[in-house]
Amino acid sequence: MATLGELAKLIRSKNAGPFNLTFDIMFEEEETYRRVIGSGALTRETFGRIYNLPVEKILLVHHDAARAIKISIPRPCFSGDLDDADCYGGQQFGPLVELEIP
Repeated sequence: MATLGELAKLIRSKNAGPFNLTFDIMFEEEETYRRVIGSGALTRETFGRIYNLPVEKILLVHHDAARAIKISIPRPCFSGDLDDADCYGGQQFGPLVELEIP
């Protein structure tokens, strides 16, 4: 078993406007990209558990040509709010790095 951090070439998060976050997970090899998708380990349900969100608020898209997975979610608070600990959303990917992929 490997972690997503070991398999992906890039895992990042960033703002998608002041009210949403987007996550990009990119792979160098087609085989690894297909392995992650086929494993069923990275789904809207998984993302919902990790980020404590209902699945209907999660948009997950596979970009086959780019060997990438893109996920968009609402921010827990809007960017720049007094409660916002990550104004640019660049540190929200952390929990994904250790996600186990069979």
